[in-house]
Amino acid sequence: MRIITLAAVAALSLSLAACSQKAQNEAGAAADSAGDAAATTAGDVANTTAGAADAAGDAATNAADATDDAADATANNAAAAANDAAH
Repeated sequence: MRIITLAAVAALSLSLAACSQKAQNEAGAAADSAGDAAATTAGDVANTTAGAADAAGDAATNAADATDDAADATANNAAAAANDAAH
């Protein structure tokens, strides 16, 4: 009777060990998948942020150029007006 009980316990522990290994494998695969998704998302966010920063830099450069052009035009107009007033 003890041999049958020991055999049953041994079979049960092998079954639990196999089930536990399967659960560990599935948990490991899920963790790997979550890690991959997080890395992909972080990369996407970094690329999007870099694109937005480039666009903001381009807009600032364009605004500075437009301001410079307006200042030049104002200075030229003022010089022409002063010249006209002098003659």
